[in-house]
Amino acid sequence: MRLRFDEQTEAFRAEFAAWLDEHMPDEATALAERSRSTAHLPAWARAWQRTMFDAGWLVPGNPPEYGGRNASLLEVFVHQEEMGRRHIYPSFNPQGLSIIAPSLLVFGTEEQKRRWAVPVLRGDMTAALGMSEPDAGSDLAGLRTRAVLDGDHFIVNGQKVWTSGAHDADFILAFVRTDPDAPKHKGLSCLVIPTDSPGLTRRPFGSIVSPDELDFNEVFFDDVEVPAENLIGELHQGWRVATGSLGHERAMLWLGFAERLDDTIEHGSAELVARGLDDDPLVLDWFGNLVVDATALRLLGYRTLAKARRGVEATEQSILKLLGSEAVQAAALHMLDSVGPDALDPGLESAPLNPLHGESFTGSWWDRYLRSFAGTIAGGTSQIQRNIIAERVLGLPR
Repeated sequence: MRLRFDEQTEAFRAEFAAWLDEHMPDEATALAERSRSTAHLPAWARAWQRTMFDAGWLVPGNPPEYGGRNASLLEVFVHQEEMGRRHIYPSFNPQGLSIIAPSLLVFGTEEQKRRWAVPVLRGDMTAALGMSEPDAGSDLAGLRTRAVLDGDHFIVNGQKVWTSGAHDADFILAFVRTDPDAPKHKGLSCLVIPTDSPGLTRRPFGSIVSPDELDFNEVFFDDVEVPAENLIGELHQGWRVATGSLGHERAMLWLGFAERLDDTIEHGSAELVARGLDDDPLVLDWFGNLVVDATALRLLGYRTLAKARRGVEATEQSILKLLGSEAVQAAALHMLDSVGPDALDPGLESAPLNPLHGESFTGSWWDRYLRSFAGTIAGGTSQIQRNIIAERVLGLPR
């Protein structure tokens, strides 16, 4: 077993690191702060994303016309690893960059790619993902938002919720029901819906973690007309697009969880030592488990990466998602228990915990614990991951 990269991959990493040293703007230090804002994407952040796009470093696995340089899988991995080490965000519109643009590149026509994917990649447009609904969160196939084809356009009615960034987005990649008589997985379609469409209302709201940090949205569609040319993929075949979208979200999600665990090991151990808890047997027990979980996550991630490189289907993705998200949550909870009331102190400063996905957590261990629930929900809940593992990995009956 060789737990290192070949010379070509490391040369690629070195080239990217040198480019960052030369081109990263001073304002990029702000990228280590909270990425969500009620303001539109700052001009300097758009310029930074465009600089990365033009140099082929935004999504290196893409062709040059889509912000990349046809990099190999291992090169893409070390690119993300280097971004994570430096706590740099490539985009303040993470769902646009990591989910929506890739989905458009896979399922869109050439005109749709030029019209929507490229502007999102360049930072000229921002996009939101319209999946979850009040009665269809984990069970995406249970969504009820309807789209009726009427000549050369669809009429859309319904509601989405938890739609991150919708209040700033230029368009929403929305999943809608176009065939109510078909089985629920087979009657869906995917539409690009501009947010300035008449009848579309966005209502941002905060969360229990940060009531003033407006990122989530309710989105209402009241007889919204959407051109039929905005259909992504085939009519009634939206489930393929949806699973592809979630696949993009999960692809290297484990690396972000690994960064969070590494951060907790570094900053948590320093705090525990400072409090004289480093010889407490209960603390040593859970902290040892944390180190084991972090090591296991990386090794399983490397195994999945190696299999993907050989073209072998990686069934471990759901295991990585489940292990990583729940290990992060358990670590934060143990820190709460160990530190006690001081865990509520918002003065704690630390490095970003998930730089690869545009999130940074600076604050108390309580704040980290509350935010950890997003990791067990986004990209498929822990309950859904357990079902997938049971049926597709272990071969158990439904």
